[in-house]
Amino acid sequence: LHQEIPYSVAVEIEEFKEIKPGVTLIRANIWVEKPSQKGILIGKEGSMLKKIGKISREEIEKLLSTKVYLELWVTVKKNWTQKDPSIKRSLSL
Repeated sequence: LHQEIPYSVAVEIEEFKEIKPGVTLIRANIWVEKPSQKGILIGKEGSMLKKIGKISREEIEKLLSTKVYLELWVTVKKNWTQKDPSIKRSLSL
């Protein structure tokens, strides 16, 4: 999976909350620099994003010992790694 993900990608957690005992909702935004990178991350008919989400959710569930609903969004922000230091700072890049 690591070889299929563009190198200039970052994940920002938009929301992280327990919606009921034993169930956590996580909404995350995946930042990319180019529309082509977005296409790579989403994949044909969403297959890559589904794979990323499934693997991520399973790992998070192990860490938290709770059921996790994971919502992922892929957003293009052209040249964000060079032009927007606030994003880099907030993402600790």
